[in-house]
Amino acid sequence: MAAYNKIQVFVENLAEKVHNLGADSLRVMLSNVAPVATNAVKADLTDITAGNGYTAGGPTPSISSSAQTGGTYKLVLGDVTITAAGGSIGPFRYVSLWNDTPTSPADPLIAWWDYGSSITLADGESFVIDFDGSAGVLTIA
Repeated sequence: MAAYNKIQVFVENLAEKVHNLGADSLRVMLSNVAPVATNAVKADLTDITAGNGYTAGGPTPSISSSAQTGGTYKLVLGDVTITAAGGSIGPFRYVSLWNDTPTSPADPLIAWWDYGSSITLADGESFVIDFDGSAGVLTIA
């Protein structure tokens, strides 16, 4: 999987109880416009056009584990597969993780990944967002 890039305000949002990573509805959004670390909310990003198997704002990964051991917290999400159906999806290069639950701020960002080049899924092709079941999406120590 592409390298994890932290959204800077995520740390403040954690400290101020914006996120409950074990229970909130997290989503992954596809974009072809690069996020930056100073983005704060989903509205700061450019979502790709919805359709052909992609829903605006992106799919919701399952939360496999949200726990701490020995003082280190780890969030593990289930992989997400996006399949083009009835036409193409994309192009996209970036995958952003955001939280759909909080209302203040609404739709805060958590992190993003750069896949290195733009990807377009032809009808019937799939793209797997691999959240690394061993290392998890993120750890906090």
